[in-house]
Amino acid sequence: MDLRNSRGSLIRGGLLGLAVGAGVCYCVYRATSRKKRNEGAEEAGLKGEIIQKEHEDRLCSTSWGEAQIATPEQAPILDDNIFSSTRQKDSSCLQQAGMNFPASPDGLEANHIQSLIYLLESMEDPLIQEQALITLGNSAAFSINQDIIRNLGGLSVIGSMLSVPADNIKEKALNALNNLSMNIKNQEELKRYITKICEETSSSPLNSELQLAGLRFLTNMSVTNDYHYMMSSSIPCFLYLLLDGDERTQTQVLKVLVNLSANPAMTDHLLSARAPFLLSLFDGCTNKEVLLRVLVFATNLAQHMNKESAIASQHSEDSIFAMIWGNSTQCTQKLASLLHHQDAEVKNQVAKLIML
Repeated sequence: MDLRNSRGSLIRGGLLGLAVGAGVCYCVYRATSRKKRNEGAEEAGLKGEIIQKEHEDRLCSTSWGEAQIATPEQAPILDDNIFSSTRQKDSSCLQQAGMNFPASPDGLEANHIQSLIYLLESMEDPLIQEQALITLGNSAAFSINQDIIRNLGGLSVIGSMLSVPADNIKEKALNALNNLSMNIKNQEELKRYITKICEETSSSPLNSELQLAGLRFLTNMSVTNDYHYMMSSSIPCFLYLLLDGDERTQTQVLKVLVNLSANPAMTDHLLSARAPFLLSLFDGCTNKEVLLRVLVFATNLAQHMNKESAIASQHSEDSIFAMIWGNSTQCTQKLASLLHHQDAEVKNQVAKLIML
């Protein structure tokens, strides 16, 4: 028993030490990546949210079929890599570690990752589970590790953590899956979790970190059209979050909705969804990030909509179609007012919507 406790202490200490090192690496990474991100932000528009260009190239080079859109406002939105920080531990705890992990997550080798996956799969200690997920999630911000984790069977092990009752464990698992989903081959395996994560996002406390983590994962999984059909039943949930969520939640859920609206096959599903509040967001007082995405969302729908067939279809009075195109006078007035918005991006997007 003493030997087992001693081994558990060593494992725990090693994981904590590794996670602390990953937190330090994160600070350096953010400092260097911020400069690169800012340099391309003006040209990229909404795609400025993508941190790693290699991920953008990989995902956008896949077959888009009819949904491939050339205009910047309709470009699919990838979400950022998520790095997690941990509480600092005293040096005596770290000295007891005895586990020879590199301090930086990009320095992890396959044997380190395999050990972390094994710990996550075999240990029931919540602290070990959390630290293993944090470390795996941080390492998955680097594309080479995304492939290693998949090849070692780590996707299913991390995905199994979504069934753990503790919200903090599920949140860390979602953060890891978010980073892992910035990889096409990983997405082919991770699609099995879309329905569960949609349900988890719907049932999570409003505006919680767990809910945001779920939305980030769904944003990346909706970059291509391949899995949109698996999210169509959750559109009412997304619209509920758009109505009642805070600005962070609204911005995040709109990333998903914009990606869905870029797919012509989703147009009817979105137009028929109930959103009596939608026009209220067409307002100069609305947060700019929220307003801009709402306008992009409406522009995508307008470009894909067959107006004659849409008018002939049966839409409820509080549907998205009715709110925008059924209340043409009110919508026109709101858009005309937004032409005087102080932000140039907003004004340009309004002009594009009006011209359709």
